[in-house]
Amino acid sequence: MAEDINTLVLEHVLAVRADLRGVRDTLSEHGHRLTRIEIGLASLRRDHGADAAGVAEMGLRLDRLGDKVQQIERRLEIRD
Repeated sequence: MAEDINTLVLEHVLAVRADLRGVRDTLSEHGHRLTRIEIGLASLRRDHGADAAGVAEMGLRLDRLGDKVQQIERRLEIRD
């Protein structure tokens, strides 16, 4: 009888360990996936920053172009 109980407990412990191994594997996989998501997010942030810098540069160029147009208008005296 005691041996049957020991066998039953051992079976349960082995089942729990197998389940724990599965949880550990799943957790490890989720950790890897989270790392890939973080890398992708960092890439998006870097791209967004580059886009913002490009937009700012275009705004600066447009401002300079506007200034040049105003100078031309003043020289030609065609300003409204």
